[in-house]
Amino acid sequence: MTAALPGATIVGASRLGSEERGGVESALVELADGRRLVVRVAEDDEAGRAVRTEARVLESLSAGVRSLLPFAAPRILGQTSLGTGHAVVADYIDGYRVDASDIPPGAGFAGLIGRALAAVHDLPVTVIRAEGFPVRSADQVRTDTARIIDRADASGRLPRALRDRWRTLVDDDAAWRFEATVVLDGFEVTSLIFDDVAETPAVVGLLGWHGLSIGDPAVDLRWLGSAPAAADAVHDAYAAASHRASDAALLSRARLFAELEFAKWLVHGVDTDDEVVVSDAEKLLASLAEATDGTELVRHGQGDVDDAIALLEQVPAPSDSAIDTSMQTDAYDPVALGAYLADVAPERPDPDEGGVPTLPVDLSEWTAAPSPAHDDTSPTAEDDEESRAETARASREALRRWTEG
Repeated sequence: MTAALPGATIVGASRLGSEERGGVESALVELADGRRLVVRVAEDDEAGRAVRTEARVLESLSAGVRSLLPFAAPRILGQTSLGTGHAVVADYIDGYRVDASDIPPGAGFAGLIGRALAAVHDLPVTVIRAEGFPVRSADQVRTDTARIIDRADASGRLPRALRDRWRTLVDDDAAWRFEATVVLDGFEVTSLIFDDVAETPAVVGLLGWHGLSIGDPAVDLRWLGSAPAAADAVHDAYAAASHRASDAALLSRARLFAELEFAKWLVHGVDTDDEVVVSDAEKLLASLAEATDGTELVRHGQGDVDDAIALLEQVPAPSDSAIDTSMQTDAYDPVALGAYLADVAPERPDPDEGGVPTLPVDLSEWTAAPSPAHDDTSPTAEDDEESRAETARASREALRRWTEG
């Protein structure tokens, strides 16, 4: 910490959450001058690359760009190498977070989310392009999407119904006439920080900037299947706040990208010659095919397949794909996949019986409840659990106030 931020005097620290799958540990520290900061420590080269990438993105957000956002983005205050790892210090954005499944119907929280996402997508494309971040046109997105489907189909494990379902949308020229925008390439609701402003909930911060690029705005809406009660309200608020032309196929492509996470998982298993992963993906795809039977990706009314694409509550342990903003066939997004996996897929392999190892999604690396009284002891797992419980309690209380107010 002191190497990344010379002159800092730490008077307290608490565990903020861990990214065990990514080899990153996070802590909330309080300095003698009263500031609270976030410290993220990557334990190896692989995790270090991801941490450095996000730090670079945040450092590239100029004061002008930040002034266009109606909320804060973390500011990098210092960083340093630690052997084979890397440490980054950023300011702490106080507040609470909500899970997608907890978003109530109506224009309340859903409206906040839709408008926040529109603000990101409306950032000047020229600024992001000038910083050298990845740029993908509508044609490139379409080509990459078709390639994923072809790779999955070549495995012989992709249900024909899904292949045809996906290709129908890919072959629809009108669905791919969208304006490429600034995207986070995998936005999740848990990246938003809420707080009460004048006794009214508001978005005060946004985390998870590592995928900043220019591409299809639909990729940042693929999580909507995990919030079926609020999906239409989020989309309506997003469309109303956006300064871009209307995109009638936005939600159709978003659902396609969500479903393609299953295909990427399959291709990952094929590429790594992991039959357990392949078998797992095959079962998930079969369940998805059954759940979406008789439906179309083209949007005719309210989300007709949102319920069908929630299959499991746990996700496969990821490979290092956190900083890959393209649609590489083996760069499946485990968080996005988890958002669309729930309780329809039976017979998921049991890790204790040699099946695919799974981990619960842990997205608590940046925020936490205020730290307890300071002491000189290291934070324990019990401290971490209490912190997460308090954060969850605050989120539920905020949601209750909104829905009852």
